[in-house]
Amino acid sequence: MIVVENLHRHFGGFRAVNGASLEIKTGSITGLIGPNGAGKTTLFNVIAGRLPPTSGRVLMDGEDITGLPPQQLFHKGLLRTFQIAHEFGSMTVRENLMMVPPHQKGENLFNAVFNRGAIAAEEERLRAKADEVLEFLTISHIADQKAGMISGGQKKLVELGRTMMVDAKIVFLDEVGAGVNRTLLNTIGDAIVRLNKERGYTFCVIEHDMDFIGRLCDPVICMAEGTVLAQGTVDEVKNDERVIEAYLGTGLKNKVKEGAAHA
Repeated sequence: MIVVENLHRHFGGFRAVNGASLEIKTGSITGLIGPNGAGKTTLFNVIAGRLPPTSGRVLMDGEDITGLPPQQLFHKGLLRTFQIAHEFGSMTVRENLMMVPPHQKGENLFNAVFNRGAIAAEEERLRAKADEVLEFLTISHIADQKAGMISGGQKKLVELGRTMMVDAKIVFLDEVGAGVNRTLLNTIGDAIVRLNKERGYTFCVIEHDMDFIGRLCDPVICMAEGTVLAQGTVDEVKNDERVIEAYLGTGLKNKVKEGAAHA
């Protein structure tokens, strides 16, 4: 579904993404790992249109989408979440979901004045859809709470719920487990797997929790210093010496080897 070809994103002399090339297959849950500063989030930002690339290409279903703004990618079914959830804190959880679908009748001044019945009918449909999403994510009990008052893990579930309010094809999840307790992380993982299997969502997940990655993701791609270092199954990537060195450094890598030899 997504092909990234020799992608670069430079900030002055700093090469945050430095010739990265990768593929995300339709129907997969692809994991993206790497040490801090590897360029993972910058790569997401370029793919999702928040940053223009310095050079290189991004293709979606064979179409060149390089540099398209997020709103155009949204209509193509490419969505992303963030390390820090971007909820509308003064609105309820249900309202946060209901506002996602585009081109709502209430956005048109003529309809707001002369076609209020159609607006009300549409809002009822959106409310029903939002309630279905909340039930799917097992968070119906917080539907009427202000989104700014719920926990960090619940906010991550609400962000995932937003993607369910439209016809998402691929969702980029940026550190979905950051600051989330284990129980809620399991709930998030269950929702991702169900969306993948039951609704055909394709996912690409940045995450540092390797147990979470191992449970959900195949394949796994490791980045370091702005480029792709290794890819394969989670076990293949975890045991790749280049990956071990990127995470631990050469000195610590040798200590790990010595410890394994004495085990």
